[in-house]
Amino acid sequence: MAALALAFAFAAAALSPVADPSPSPARADNPIIQTVYTADPAPLVHNDRVYLYTGHDEDGSTTFDMRDWRVWSSGDMVNWTDHGSPLSLETFSWAGANAWAGQAIERDGKFYWYVPVSERATGQLAIGVAVADSPTGPFRDALGHPLVVNGEIDPSVFIDDDGQAYLYWGNPNLWYVKLNADMISYSGAVTQVPLTTEGFGARPGSTERPTLYEEGPWVYKRGSLYYNVFAAQCCQEFIAYSTAPTATGPWTYRGTVMPAQGNAFTNHAGVIDFKGNSYFFYHNGALPGGGGFTRSVAVEQFTYNADGTIPQMNMTTAGAPQVGTLNPYVRQEAETIAWANGVETEWTAAGGMNVSWIENGDSIKVKGAAFGTGARQFTARVASATSGGNIELRVDGPNGPVVGTCTVSGTGGWQTWADVSCPVSGATGTRDLYLTFTGGSGYLFNVDWWRFDAAAGGSGGDLQAVGAGKCLNVPNASTQPGVQVQILDCSDGPGQQWTHSATGELSVYSGDSRLCLDAWDNGTANGTQAVTWSCHGGTNQQWNVNADGTITGVQSGLCLDVSGASTANGALVHLWTCHGGTNQRWSLQ
Repeated sequence: MAALALAFAFAAAALSPVADPSPSPARADNPIIQTVYTADPAPLVHNDRVYLYTGHDEDGSTTFDMRDWRVWSSGDMVNWTDHGSPLSLETFSWAGANAWAGQAIERDGKFYWYVPVSERATGQLAIGVAVADSPTGPFRDALGHPLVVNGEIDPSVFIDDDGQAYLYWGNPNLWYVKLNADMISYSGAVTQVPLTTEGFGARPGSTERPTLYEEGPWVYKRGSLYYNVFAAQCCQEFIAYSTAPTATGPWTYRGTVMPAQGNAFTNHAGVIDFKGNSYFFYHNGALPGGGGFTRSVAVEQFTYNADGTIPQMNMTTAGAPQVGTLNPYVRQEAETIAWANGVETEWTAAGGMNVSWIENGDSIKVKGAAFGTGARQFTARVASATSGGNIELRVDGPNGPVVGTCTVSGTGGWQTWADVSCPVSGATGTRDLYLTFTGGSGYLFNVDWWRFDAAAGGSGGDLQAVGAGKCLNVPNASTQPGVQVQILDCSDGPGQQWTHSATGELSVYSGDSRLCLDAWDNGTANGTQAVTWSCHGGTNQQWNVNADGTITGVQSGLCLDVSGASTANGALVHLWTCHGGTNQRWSLQ
């Protein structure tokens, strides 16, 4: 974390935080994580996604009580997916306490996370390194012992254009080593950076610490210029920075990036470029119960000045604007959240995370969901050891229009999962989506993931056979799996409202059951029956709706075909080699 060296931590704890207009949770999209207290952001861009590595302040902390690290990710800078805690003090058999501020980096397909901890045997602060094959872990101790031990904290890692990697760290001093290509060893001596007033700013009135540098270095390169962004001056810290012509200096102090503010006496920065924009991550104490030991990560978008200097910026409640939109027609993890009220997250029994501890009135906001011409239905995977409750789907605001309500019944356990679905009406365009949870007292249910299905061809939902002028129909609106579909006069009734999802499913509400169009028994031969079946996402339930009006099975490549080119009510539908006839062309109404 942007933890102070212990002597400074005790001194800071005795101080009252500087007054600051804290963000109002009711209006905020910043801080970006609300389900736990987070600190010391370390962003990493990988495969067109931002991975955010943070510390974790325990609830109710009155000192730096930190036992694990957390990972989040986002493709749009506003909706953040919780990947849980893939690294903790328990990962390092030699560590005793203090899961403080670290940074992760990728090299040659592996991810290295450098973190400060206290050695169990000596109590001395040391830098450890963990490694993983994925940016979300799980991480394992790469060495079985510390990489560096000199009693100081806050590692920052950087790989230069020539492939040379550097590790920087320090409070109250600043140090670096040159890492070897394996990223878990180094060559040469541990080098101390001279903290001259020219390099890191003069600290007014101080003889013991004459420069502003305090802790939390963040080193990176932009163009030909090297930047060191750091927490400055105890206590309350602000964020300052220096620049240099090389990775090792000499450093020139450039001024303030973010003044002291935010209801926390520490701060810690991370800076990245992502999708053509620049972002500055930091932490404050803005959430309810927040303060110097219960902090929360936030982010601002910024633009460098023409000469490469960083503009001064303030903390905001708005945060960064969304980059693009969120696709509601693919499976979205329930723990993908722009703003959460009341809920928490936990590991699922099968791996991954779910939203949990849901009570009446809790909610989740998902920003910028691109519904397009409209959604017809919503499905969520849920579990409840009680009698469940409801998921109200609202758009535009927490009290906005209700576009659907799903009833969640008890499933027999908090990790006993079932799918629930409900019709949706009025979810069009790009809207902020709110999942509001209602029910009785106590905990209601857990949510693992959710997904909308788009209306076929827009608002109508009918799939009309061009040759017959009749609609694809589930006989008698049956809810039983394995029923072969047919064509029937269009009635817009049960069994004829089809949706085509972004994952390729063609599904229908028949009675109260959501069923998917399915190639019977995974068939790939002419004459394979087209039936309805419980949705499972297999390739025999994935369909391409083509520009020429044909619908082809992803698994078989065969066309959805009205048997015998019949135009009569009740004519059965199967799969057949595509030939372009009118009995193989469908109009999405």
